[in-house]
Amino acid sequence: MSATRPIGIFGGTFDPVHYGHLRSAFEMLQALKLDEVRFVPCGDPPHRGRTFADAELRYRMVEVAIQAQTGFVSDDRELRREGLSYSIDTLESLREEFPDRSLGLIVGMDAFLGLPKWHRWDEILKIAHIIVAHRPGWRAPDMGPLGELIAESGTHKVDDLHKATHGRIHIHAVTQLEIASTEIRELVAAGRDPRFLMPDAVRDVIKETGIYMSDLSETHE
Repeated sequence: MSATRPIGIFGGTFDPVHYGHLRSAFEMLQALKLDEVRFVPCGDPPHRGRTFADAELRYRMVEVAIQAQTGFVSDDRELRREGLSYSIDTLESLREEFPDRSLGLIVGMDAFLGLPKWHRWDEILKIAHIIVAHRPGWRAPDMGPLGELIAESGTHKVDDLHKATHGRIHIHAVTQLEIASTEIRELVAAGRDPRFLMPDAVRDVIKETGIYMSDLSETHE
């Protein structure tokens, strides 16, 4: 049992990070009374294919995006680790670092629906809670392995995330912002300005480095 507030773990390629990511994390930070939200850029994503910006640049964009927000922390452990970036390895690393803390893996509903395809997915709740960011248009499963998992471990009570260090699933509605990293990359490649889709500091990094000006594939985030 932990007497301190949970640590939220927010992973992703962040290619680039934008206000959709930031707003969801901020709402989770406040509504779930998290101690902090750790942004963990993926080093070598096993499911999404190649990234467009390299790991160091994506991490730099995250750092400048969150620097003014208390409770937001950048975490480069996946960039320092060799091989594919599996969430279970990241959670095990965080559990070693914070053995008595409540940990909450923050995922979108789309990612949650694909959870059975994740590496060692059935071990996640042994290490952390799963916090699902729910948006309109997505429905939580009530059948199959995920439906059974929600029936066994789901909770509507935020306090349950504080009382235990792991083992619960909490679905929380967040504001729908129709922003996608794919569309930002396409916009930049077309020579248009991504202003107001992300913090100006991230926009400045994109302009400075010229990233995303090359041809883009149809990979979506």
